[in-house]
Amino acid sequence: GGGHLLDNGLLRIHVDAAGLVRSALDLTVDREAIAPGGAGNLLQLHRDDPALWSATGLDAPRRDAHGGTHRDLDVASSVEVTDSGPLLARIRVERGTGRSTITQWLTLTAGSRALNIDTDVDWREQDTLLKAAWPLDVHAENSRAEIQYGHAERPTHENTGRDAARYEQWAHRWIQVGEHGWGVALASDASYGYDVSRLTRADRGTTTLVRLSLLRAAHSPDPHADRGPQHFRHTLRPGADVADAISEGYALNLPLRAGPAAGPVEPLVSVDDPAVVVEAVKLADDRSGDVVVRLYESRGGRARTTLTAGFPVTAVRETDLLEDTLTVRAHTGRSVALTLRPCQILTLRLVRGAGPEEVPGV
Repeated sequence: GGGHLLDNGLLRIHVDAAGLVRSALDLTVDREAIAPGGAGNLLQLHRDDPALWSATGLDAPRRDAHGGTHRDLDVASSVEVTDSGPLLARIRVERGTGRSTITQWLTLTAGSRALNIDTDVDWREQDTLLKAAWPLDVHAENSRAEIQYGHAERPTHENTGRDAARYEQWAHRWIQVGEHGWGVALASDASYGYDVSRLTRADRGTTTLVRLSLLRAAHSPDPHADRGPQHFRHTLRPGADVADAISEGYALNLPLRAGPAAGPVEPLVSVDDPAVVVEAVKLADDRSGDVVVRLYESRGGRARTTLTAGFPVTAVRETDLLEDTLTVRAHTGRSVALTLRPCQILTLRLVRGAGPEEVPGV
């Protein structure tokens, strides 16, 4: 049906002549992520004028005077391939609302399992909410979304009034929906609201619709809030479970940085279980020179791991968030064995020892 293909041997993405994602095929298992007849990365304008608290409230979706619920931005003024090399392929899409202009870059790199979408908006709307819709071909009973030091699971149905009242949810860096053995993750670097729903198609399959909330245009207390140039990025990762979603969220928000040319550097601290995430490494606030490490179990199960420091350690203390000692942990050399409960947060204080080139107190 025209358009362009991005293919790196892991993903095959079909972008149509309107700049919409018509197919996102996971080539490793021959599984399609986009629901039949659906279009991913479909930007939508929703009326957003709460009765109270324009900037902080968000009313339930409602129909306008013409019986519609939103306006689909499904016409592009320009769709062109800007890069087509062996390491990177990119498509540039331009569209407008009549007031605002939107430019997107859809990028697939060699070896990547995720499609990257960069969005630049010159935002000139009022009382309007911009969403990006992704109709996914998965039967998801629940959505999973990151919260600080873990993730929350929420139903995709509206069986009760309480379910219906949760028409807008929140996520930090990622959202994942899936069925047994296969799912899809969406990660973001700047937008934290979303809604999710599911419906049964005529072919008896299930479409799970995930819509990211990207921008608002409140009229008070600041009628100019969010107006003007905006930039944000999100990714689509077919074939993702919760572990993959966590990895995608960190990769997007904390990208790799080039190290020194001299060669590899030993990590300051490391763990040997991928379910355990080291979230922070810092010097103790009391200026003692101790190193404080905060880590957590990220996948919702019990985990056993060994934390190893890249420097001599004379003591390991478990502390509270104020870095006051709760208990002393047994350790062997630079390593300490840990067992974490599901989603447990643990803060450790590593008392440094003097190495061959270290002098105590310096």
